[in-house]
Amino acid sequence: MIKYAVKYLKNVFVPLRCPDNVNLDDGALVLARTEKGEEVLKAFLVNKEVAKLFEESSKTPEPFEFIRIMTQEDMMLLEELKKEEVTSFFKCKDLVKKHNLNMNLVQCRITFDKRKISFYYTAPERVDFRELLKDLTQVFKRMRIDLRHIGVRDESSIMDGTGICGKPFCCSSYLRKFESINVKLAKDQGMPIAPSKISGTCGRLLCCLTYEYSNYIEAAKGMPPVGSTVMTPTGLGKVCYIQFLNNSVAVKFEDGKIKEFNKNEIEMVDADVNVDIEVSRITNYSEEKVDAKQLKQLEDDRNSSTGNV
Repeated sequence: MIKYAVKYLKNVFVPLRCPDNVNLDDGALVLARTEKGEEVLKAFLVNKEVAKLFEESSKTPEPFEFIRIMTQEDMMLLEELKKEEVTSFFKCKDLVKKHNLNMNLVQCRITFDKRKISFYYTAPERVDFRELLKDLTQVFKRMRIDLRHIGVRDESSIMDGTGICGKPFCCSSYLRKFESINVKLAKDQGMPIAPSKISGTCGRLLCCLTYEYSNYIEAAKGMPPVGSTVMTPTGLGKVCYIQFLNNSVAVKFEDGKIKEFNKNEIEMVDADVNVDIEVSRITNYSEEKVDAKQLKQLEDDRNSSTGNV
């Protein structure tokens, strides 16, 4: 039975293989052997239900080997290692500039045993970093160097942060796979087609547009389309916008007034009323100028995610 798991990249939990005589506190820092080498990770107690899911799932990662609980001396070494990562990051950045390479350095990580140093970078196209690698081997002589190309969505997922909703990024908390996203999803959900409202820190369309889409499609069933004539308790009018999730429809009347009704209070009719609905949507968002090129960039999935973290 799995007793412990460690939090790894992108908040993935990996089982930790410990000797029977080892007892860990929840949240304890431990030294573990991963595919990259020796790394410092936070360990957590696994309850019986989660342990059962771990053991039954075919997608459970291979367990990491427990080495030891971090000692006071280890913590001091870890603090020095973090400083070294920052220094190494800027050394590599200077070399990237020297070779005039079109790549954006994102992060540097050094294993606790200092046998491997990894540099994560994003780039719009393939980068020939052979000369850069030669220089890096001269600077970091006793370490194996890993230059790892990641996508802009991957960058956000490993850097962590808070989305416009006020919650941690989905990609760095529980979202494991990036789906293809297009602007139509935002339009169908009645969102303002403005880059600052429908894109994330990564500069691509918000991931939540995809996994919330089915809810909007379900909510849209039975809703009259914008521009259709409807009979309301107040009289005839035209639908000017729809609030899908609370089942309400805004109707504009001939006198220019707009009222909201529950979709069950109105009925579509085959009639014409003198109502112009070519007006700005009632919204708390300010309008932004946006062109097709900007929208295309938001949809661009090339190098958006490599899964190479």
